Amino acid sequence: MGVLLTYANADPGEGKGAKSTLASSVYHRLREDLLRGALEAGGKLRVEWVVSRYGAGASPVREALNRLAAEGLLGRHDQRGFFLMPVSAAELEELTLTRCWMEERALRESIARRTAEWEEQLVLALHRLAGAERRQSDDPTTNNPEWEMLHRAFHRQLISACRSHWLIGFCDQLSDQTSRYRLISQRGPGSERDDLGEHREIAERTLDGDADGAVEALLSHYRLTAQMCMARLNEALRSDGRGQGLARPQIAADRWQI
Repeated sequence: MGVLLTYANADPGEGKGAKSTLASSVYHRLREDLLRGALEAGGKLRVEWVVSRYGAGASPVREALNRLAAEGLLGRHDQRGFFLMPVSAAELEELTLTRCWMEERALRESIARRTAEWEEQLVLALHRLAGAERRQSDDPTTNNPEWEMLHRAFHRQLISACRSHWLIGFCDQLSDQTSRYRLISQRGPGSERDDLGEHREIAERTLDGDADGAVEALLSHYRLTAQMCMARLNEALRSDGRGQGLARPQIAADRWQI
C-alpha cells in the first residue's frame, strides 16, 4: 500500500519549479525510458551508468531513482542498489485484473457524476486521439509518443469525474505498469486491431450514460490488450530461444470476470 500512497501524492502536473531541477529532469527522462521499454527488463541499474547516460551528478540521480522505486517502476535491494523490474505472465495478469477492478469503479462514478464540461472534454480527447498516427512515420515498428500522450489523456478523462484523486492516482499507476508491458510487446509491426473503433465505442457508451455498456467496452479493451501482449511476449521469447514463453498465449475469459 505504501507504494500506491506515495504515487497518489505524486501529481503529474507538478510545478514548474520542481520540473526545473536536475533530479526532476533525470526522473522524467528515465521514467519515459522505463515505460517505453528502452531499457532491458530485469537488469541492474547502476548509479554510475545513469549518471553517464543522463548527464547528471550522483545526488540528483539517486533522488530520481528513489522516486521511481517509490512508484514501483524500479526495484531496490538493500545495500545492493536498483534494478529494472522484470516482466512476467503472472504480473501482467494481476495488473490487468486489478486495473479492471479499479477502473470499473472509477468509470461508473464518473458517469454517475457527469457534467457537460466533462462530456465535452471526453469528446475532445477522442477527437485528438483519432487525429494522431499510432506509429512513427519513419519507424512503423515504434509507437508515436504523441499518440501515447493522447491515448493516456483519453483514458484519464474517462475517469476524471469520479471525484477521488486517490482512485485516479491508483489508476494512473496501474496504467503506467500495464503500458510498460504493452510498449515492450509492441516492438514490431502493428496488428489488425481496430483500436480507434474500440476507443470510440467506449466513449459513445459513456456519453450515452450506459454505465454497464461502457464498463463492458472498457474492460474488453484492456483484456484484449493483455492477451495480445501475452502472445507477443511469448513469440519474442520463443524466437530468442529462451524456452516456451511466459505462459499460455490466451488468458481464459473466466479469469477476468469482475
